Amino acid sequence: MIRRRTLTLAALAGVAPLVFPFPVAAEADRPLKVGVSAGPYGDILREAAKLAAKEGLKVEVIEFTDWNQPNAALQAGDIDLNNFQHRPYLAAQVKARGYKIVALDPSIVVPAGIWSTTYAKAADIPAGSKLAIPNDPSNAARALFLFQQLGLITLKPGSDASATVLDIAANPKHFQFVELDAAQLARALDDVPAAFVTNNYAYLAKLDPKKALIEEGANSQWTLVFAAREDRRDDPRIRRYIALYRSPDVKAFVQERFKGNILPTW
Repeated sequence: MIRRRTLTLAALAGVAPLVFPFPVAAEADRPLKVGVSAGPYGDILREAAKLAAKEGLKVEVIEFTDWNQPNAALQAGDIDLNNFQHRPYLAAQVKARGYKIVALDPSIVVPAGIWSTTYAKAADIPAGSKLAIPNDPSNAARALFLFQQLGLITLKPGSDASATVLDIAANPKHFQFVELDAAQLARALDDVPAAFVTNNYAYLAKLDPKKALIEEGANSQWTLVFAAREDRRDDPRIRRYIALYRSPDVKAFVQERFKGNILPTW
């Protein structure tokens, strides 16, 4: 929108007022700011941003190193959209912090796995070992379900995405679970016999998915979603960018770049 200031000179009484325009940046010229956690997710967002630029939609991808920051920045209005989390994580943050943030369309599936750089089989992990899991509740539950699939623990019947170590019903080898920031888990493999690592961090750490003790499949319930503030959910620029992200061109980019480590949902 252009603001105008009118100046009427007494000497020009009866003459149409002189108009001096003072332009300000239009909303359409402001970049759409999209938050993401550090890693390959941002590469996909930037690929979609290239398509958006061709349509005149400016997009700025902003990477955060702390998983708590993208939602805090979204709530504060510092960014317009984020894409780094699955629905259980978002639900946990909304409940804990009172955010007015809603999930929009799904984006990608980033499978997670249990890795060990010391043992080729889960059964060989010594009793009493420390196993590393994420320190955020929803991904901690995700990790525990994978350790259960490995046969190392058993969770209580009815355990869901809110499960914690307190929901472990059986732990015959008395494993201890160490909670770490998600970005630290791959590096923790130097110090623990096994750790839960999502594929975005496994990719950065050059972990071979074929060597994981177990890995989630394409039917994972932990699909990433775009998220926006509730009052921005129908913003046409946000909706257009998501549509471009979920395009055949970006799908082909994901498949070629990540070779199955990251899977498109469209």
